[in-house]
Amino acid sequence: MILFELIDYDTLRVIWWALLGVLLIGFALTDGFDMGVGALLPFVAKTDVERRVVINTVGPVWEGNQVWFILGGGAIFAAWPPLYAVSFSGFYLAMFVILAAFIVRPVAFKYRSKRDSVTWRTRWDWALFAGGAVPALLFGVAVGNVLLGVPFHLTEDLMPMYDGNFAVKFLGLLRPFALLAGVVSFSMLLMHGAAWLSLKTEGEVAGRARRIGMIAGLVAAGGYALAGFWLAVGIDGFALTNDVVPNGPSNPLYSEVGREGSWLAAYAARPWITVAPLMGFVGIALAMRGLQAGREVSTLLWSKLAITGIISSVGLTMFPFILPSTVDPNSSLTVWDASSSHQTLFIMLVCAAIFMPLILAYTAWVYKVLWGKVTEADVTKNADTLY
Repeated sequence: MILFELIDYDTLRVIWWALLGVLLIGFALTDGFDMGVGALLPFVAKTDVERRVVINTVGPVWEGNQVWFILGGGAIFAAWPPLYAVSFSGFYLAMFVILAAFIVRPVAFKYRSKRDSVTWRTRWDWALFAGGAVPALLFGVAVGNVLLGVPFHLTEDLMPMYDGNFAVKFLGLLRPFALLAGVVSFSMLLMHGAAWLSLKTEGEVAGRARRIGMIAGLVAAGGYALAGFWLAVGIDGFALTNDVVPNGPSNPLYSEVGREGSWLAAYAARPWITVAPLMGFVGIALAMRGLQAGREVSTLLWSKLAITGIISSVGLTMFPFILPSTVDPNSSLTVWDASSSHQTLFIMLVCAAIFMPLILAYTAWVYKVLWGKVTEADVTKNADTLY
């Protein structure tokens, strides 16, 4: 027996669908608080020393946190090639804006304190704000568009085709529901950043972060609830209308897809997935309570629970769909027909089983070494070595 046949093809597809979700959640849990801190910077820190304190709470870890972003992109490219082709071509300008924001952020970290000029440093502070706020918003907009469906179709040779030029496609992403999803994402990561600052700072900075984080939590909870209601009454879902061929070939055009009912019908078919939105709401509520009470470690953990629940609810609600098409529903990409080959998925799984524990181990070690608060005294004493 060939080794990769130890696990059947469809099981591997589900495993890699789940692993993709784990990578995206890992990115949101780690680099998410970096983005939240950047977006909070101009509002929680009033003096130059306070702003340096805020920057240095994420300064030693932001590069390592972006490993999850790279892993997520790599997993899409290797495990789900049609998804990579369709999403990166359709969301090209949005991806470019996100990458530009990510490029600006390290430059701002490195150059902000190189000159003792108020104007110079203020401009870089707003660059850090943009480097956090823009991706936090656009990632949510992208998720909203996935739930709505994307206007693409596949040719007979599986070439993805969109209507309109790049600018039209970018503006077409800014639909009301997608913008609401962007607000949920932005406010969720603001709350996460506030939880991180509550843990890593003290005094006025921590107090301001807690107050803003509570407001962000209210917005996230309200927006998440409104998005769920909107999905229930105003947006048609997608459903497979033919039987899935076990271990079938990766060709989306072999599937028959219809637009019928609501995405939330998934909760009637699989009641256990209700745990995901419950995690979202409970996590937000307990994180807000922790911010109000001045708790630190538990607040960050509850914020992580909220993010895990909210992101998981999207994937579980849509399963088995990954990227539905509004132009030609039969071109929609699903778990069963948009993956790499059986052998490729198995080899990737072996590599993931080896390297993922190593990544988790060194990440945990780094956070252990860097445990503790960043204080104004630390920044003043090490003015020439810290950001």
